[in-house]
Amino acid sequence: MPESHIRPARHDDDTELGELDRATWSPLHAVTPRPQPPYDSFFDANHRPEQFLVAEDGHAVILGYIRLAAPTPLACNRHVRQIQGLAVAERARGRGVGRALLRAACDEARRQGAVRITLRVLAHNAPARALYEAEGFVVEGILPGEFHLDGRFVDDVLMGRALTGTA
Repeated sequence: MPESHIRPARHDDDTELGELDRATWSPLHAVTPRPQPPYDSFFDANHRPEQFLVAEDGHAVILGYIRLAAPTPLACNRHVRQIQGLAVAERARGRGVGRALLRAACDEARRQGAVRITLRVLAHNAPARALYEAEGFVVEGILPGEFHLDGRFVDDVLMGRALTGTA
């Protein structure tokens, strides 16, 4: 597989990102029902292109995305950014695309003036948790039984890390 390149998302990525999002939907990480046609636009008023970074291969095919946003609209919280979605195409998994997107999101958060980055991950999503831990994120809280998915209660794990110094 050719090396991936990370870039900001563009409005014209909408269709390809929507297809990737639907292809990567899984009960391992999704708290919303499986998308059904007719599909909504990937971008909307609450999910704008400027909140996303995409990884693409040498042929400009999108391999993954990460969403980076402010966790709240409060001025007292503007020093924090939150990862609010990460997806990697099946064909690109295990090749460092997710890690590259995560690192790029941390760099972008720093560029935006953030000194801290957070995320939420389902407790049973061991691959994502391992990646986040390897990149310096630590568990900062657990919301027991926060979601009821596939007939069972699932914990929501809050993770975060400082953006100052090294990971």
